[in-house]
Amino acid sequence: MWRWIQAKNKVSSRRQIQIKEVKDDILILPNQEYRTILETSSVNFELKSEAEQDVLIDSFQNFLNSLNCQLQILVRVREVDIDHYLEDISKIKDKEAEKIYKNQIDNYCQFVKNLVSGNKILSRKFYIVIPYQNDKNNKDFKLIKEQLRLLTEIVIKALEKLGMKAKVLTSLEILDLFYSFYNPNQIKTQSLSGETLQKLQENNYV
Repeated sequence: MWRWIQAKNKVSSRRQIQIKEVKDDILILPNQEYRTILETSSVNFELKSEAEQDVLIDSFQNFLNSLNCQLQILVRVREVDIDHYLEDISKIKDKEAEKIYKNQIDNYCQFVKNLVSGNKILSRKFYIVIPYQNDKNNKDFKLIKEQLRLLTEIVIKALEKLGMKAKVLTSLEILDLFYSFYNPNQIKTQSLSGETLQKLQENNYV
């Protein structure tokens, strides 16, 4: 009975978030659709001169016009968990032998607490989702993976010309990203470790 409930919940969850599985750093969706997710840096457009802004706009326009596929740009805004950050700093203090450095760490922690008192500190992360539609119903995953790799390389090189850095999210990072989407409060106290995510994959829960 418990296994039946588990199976039912697993199917229900997958249908709800429209994910089939994550394999070899590729997000697999229903209807033969595949996605690679890039995490990118940003460019402070406002700090650029007018001439530099014009160059960026032209370069970005040329980049979009050169693509033979659609892209999804995702901006993820999250509140920074300052308490967790301060706990990590305190662990460093416990390992420090010199009293003067311990005092400096205490002063720094107090400074951070005063700085964020009554204010939310937000972090922004930027992602680009690269899609691949298997219109020919090809079941050769190696070929699909190679097609996505070629598309990904084109996008990364174009972003580098814009002064941005990009990296492909691993399977575990993709799972962690979706976990943070659907568990924004729980992730603060129950973050997923790489070992936990690995076991989820090995047991085909994701």
